[in-house]
Amino acid sequence: MAKRRHFLISGTNQPIDYTATGGGSGKFKTPPRDGRKEHGEALIEQIRNAETEADETLSKEKIADGVDFVPIQVESSPEFKLWLDSLEDARSGIDLVNVLEKDDKQIATVHLPKDKVDRFIRRFDDFIHKDTEKGKPRDWKLAEGINEIRLATLRGSYWTDSGPVPANDANIWWEVWLRDEGQIENIETSFRDLAAQEGVRLSDARVAFPERIVLLAYTSLDKWSEFPGLLKYLAEFRRAAIVSREFIELEPADQMELIEGLLARTTFAGQAAPSVCILDGGVNRGHPLLAPALSEENNLAWHKDWTSADQHGHGTEMAGLALFGPLEKLLLDEQSVTLEHRLEAVKVLPDDGENDAPDYGPITVGSVSKMVEAEPNRPRVVCMAVTASDKDEWLPTLWSASIDQMCSGANDPLQRCLMLVSAGNLFGEPGKNYPDENLLASVQDPAQSWNVLTVGACTEKAMIEDPDLAGWNPVALPGGLCPSSTTSVAWDGDEWPFKPDIVMEGGNYAKDETGNVFRPDDLSMTTTSFSTDGGALLSDMGDTSGATALAARMAATLYAEYPTYWPETIRALMVHSARWTPQMRKDFVAKKKRDLHERLRCYGYGVPSLARARLCAKNSATLVIQESIQPFHMVNKKVETKEMHLHSLPWPKEVLRELGDTELLMRVTLSYFVEPSPGRRGWHIKQRYQSHGLRFDVRRPLESIKQFQERLTRDVWEDGQRPAGKRVKESRKWLLGEKLRTRGSLHSDWWKGSAADLAASEFIAIYPVTGWWRERPSRGSHSKRTRYSLIVSIESADTDVELYAAVETAIRTQTTITLEA
Repeated sequence: MAKRRHFLISGTNQPIDYTATGGGSGKFKTPPRDGRKEHGEALIEQIRNAETEADETLSKEKIADGVDFVPIQVESSPEFKLWLDSLEDARSGIDLVNVLEKDDKQIATVHLPKDKVDRFIRRFDDFIHKDTEKGKPRDWKLAEGINEIRLATLRGSYWTDSGPVPANDANIWWEVWLRDEGQIENIETSFRDLAAQEGVRLSDARVAFPERIVLLAYTSLDKWSEFPGLLKYLAEFRRAAIVSREFIELEPADQMELIEGLLARTTFAGQAAPSVCILDGGVNRGHPLLAPALSEENNLAWHKDWTSADQHGHGTEMAGLALFGPLEKLLLDEQSVTLEHRLEAVKVLPDDGENDAPDYGPITVGSVSKMVEAEPNRPRVVCMAVTASDKDEWLPTLWSASIDQMCSGANDPLQRCLMLVSAGNLFGEPGKNYPDENLLASVQDPAQSWNVLTVGACTEKAMIEDPDLAGWNPVALPGGLCPSSTTSVAWDGDEWPFKPDIVMEGGNYAKDETGNVFRPDDLSMTTTSFSTDGGALLSDMGDTSGATALAARMAATLYAEYPTYWPETIRALMVHSARWTPQMRKDFVAKKKRDLHERLRCYGYGVPSLARARLCAKNSATLVIQESIQPFHMVNKKVETKEMHLHSLPWPKEVLRELGDTELLMRVTLSYFVEPSPGRRGWHIKQRYQSHGLRFDVRRPLESIKQFQERLTRDVWEDGQRPAGKRVKESRKWLLGEKLRTRGSLHSDWWKGSAADLAASEFIAIYPVTGWWRERPSRGSHSKRTRYSLIVSIESADTDVELYAAVETAIRTQTTITLEA
C-alpha cells in the first residue's frame, strides 16, 4: 500500500496589503438532545441489549467465569464529559473501573451487578418522567451526558494504553492493573495462583496505588481471552515498558552478544542521510553500535587542543538514544532495523572543569558552524543537553540569543539549522518535593530560546523489579512529568514562549518510606556506554537529556522522509503531532484558560507522535505550506506593516458538505524564526526582543471572503471607513484561542466541528504583528523577508471517512499546487 504522505502545496497564497484594524464557565455541560423521552428510552434499550448479550454470549467465555456483573462501556459525545460521579455507587456495588479519553470523547467501563441492573435503569426512567424542584429532568447530568452504552469487551474497553492494542497472538509484557477495592479477598495471591495454573508468566514486581495493584505479565491477548474469571480481577491493561536493569547488569561479553545480534539485523544510513549533531562532552565512536553511523571526520571538538573522546559518558549515552532510541526494545527483538539518519558530534565541554559561562554562546554557534562547513548540504538536527541554571528564568541571555540568531538565518540566509535543547533538570534530589519543586523550577539557559524546540521529560515507567528495592515506589504516575524535568509554570513573563515545547520519555524516580529518592535502572532507558576498552557497553539514561535525544531522533527521521522541508516545518510537524496524556490532562484540568496556560507551561503541547508527524491516515489529511512574507516596509519615511497572506486551501468542499454534521477536527500550526534583540532594555514595544511576529486567522463559517478580509485589514475598507454592520461572531471553539496561542514563534490551535462548517473554513490568513524590525528603523531591517511554515490538518474519528483521497483529488484539480514527490 502506498504511503499517505503529507501534501506539500504551493500556489495557494494571495498577498494583500495589510494594516491592522485594531481593537480582537465551570458548569457541567451536556450536548443538545433531540428529545428527553427518545434519548432516555434509547439508553434503557442499550442497557437491556448489553444485559442480554452478557447472558447469551459473554457468560460462555472463560473470562466471565464466576462474574456476577454486566460489564458495560459508557461513552460521551465528542467534546463533552460524562457525569462520572453518577456512574459509581459503592453501596450498590456499581464499580467505575476505568476512564479514558479517545478522540475527544470520554469512555468509561462500568461493572454493573446483575441484581442492580433494574435499579440502574430506573434512573433513566426517572429522567424521562420526573423533574427536580428546579424543573430539570431527574438525573439529567447522568442521562444527557451519555451518548451510547454497549457491552464492554476485553480489547475495546480494558486496553487503556495510548498505543494500539497488540495483535491477538503477540507475546508482550503487559501491565495488569487489578481492582483492589476490598471486594475480592487476597486478589494478588488469587491472581498469581491462577496465572501459574494457566501458564502466564508474572514478574515478582508489583506496584500498589490506591484501589489498584499493578503486576507485569508476559503473554498474549489470545491467552488472556482464555484466562478464567479475568474480568473479576481486571481494571485495565497497558503495554509494559521494558526495564533497563537486565541489560546493564549483564557481563560485557553477554552485552556484546546482544549487540552483535542487533548489528546483524541493522542497516545503517549512507553518508548523505540526515544527521543528529550532538553537542556535548564528546562521543566515543569506537562503540560497535555507533561506529557505522559516526564517521571520524564528523566527530569533532570545539577546541583545537581537545580530543573528541568522551571521558564522562553523557555524550555517548545521548548518541545511542539519538540513533536507535531505547535499546531495551531492540536488543531482544528479532526484527530487522533500518536507520534513516546518521550521527555527528562536536565536543563542547572540556574533559575537566567547565567552559567559562560567557563562552557558551560562541562555542555553541561556532561548533555548529564547524559541522556545517564540513557537511554543508546535509540536513541536520542539532541536539544539546548542556544547560546552565539561570536565575533570570525566561529572560534572554547571550547563550539563548546566540542560538536564536543562528537559527533565524541572520548570519546564514540558507537557515539550515533545527536545534533541540533540553529543558534542564532539577538540582539536588529530584522527586523529593514532587511535583511542587518542578513547577517552581525554571527551564534552564538556553532552553528559553524562542527558535529552538525545547524538550522536557515525561514518563510511562513505573514498574520496579529490582528485589533490592522492595518497598520503593515510583515518584511519578504513568503519563506524568518526569521528576527531574523543569518547567516554566512559575514564569511571571506571560508573554514569553511556553517552555518546554514538547515532552518525551525521560524515565522515573523511586522513593522509599523515609523520603530517599533516586533513579533506578528499572525506571531508565538502556543506551550505549562510553567504555569501549573491555568494560560495559550498555548504560542507562533518562531525564531531559534522554528525552532530547529521543526528540532529535524523531526530527532526523522526519528529515529523511521529507528532505525538502525547512527546519521551521520539522519543528511545526513535531508540535502539530503532539498530544497530552490523560495524566497531563488530569494534572491541569482545563476548567479555565489559566489551567490550559499552566498545562502548556509544564508539558508544552504534549508528547509528539512519529506516526502522526510522518504520514496521514485514510481519515486524515495534512497540508504543508512553506512561504516567505515581508512584514514591514517604509512608507513616507515611516515603517508600516506591508502585507498579509491569504491562503485558499484545497478543501474538498462538496465532500465536506455531503458529510454535513459529521464531526471533524481541524488543527493549525504556524512556525517561524525571529531575529533576536537581546539587550535588556525592558522589551517594551520599541525594544521588543523579537524582530517580528506572525499570526494566523481562519475564516469563520458564516463569514464571506470580503468580511474576512475586512475583519483583518483596513486596506480593503471602502474610503477607509470601517464597514457598517456587526462582525460575524466566531462559532468555533478553538481550544486555546487567540490570546493563549500567540506566545513565542510557534503557534498551534485546534477545534472540532461539523464538516459543513469546515467546508467554509478553507481560507487562512497569515499576518504580521510588530517587532523591532518595525519599531527601530535605524537598524535598516524593515525590508527583510521572513520564512514561515503553515501546517493544516483535518481528521475524522471515523476511520471509514475518506478524507485523504478527497483532499488529494481536490489538490490535483488545482494545477498551481504541487505535490511532494
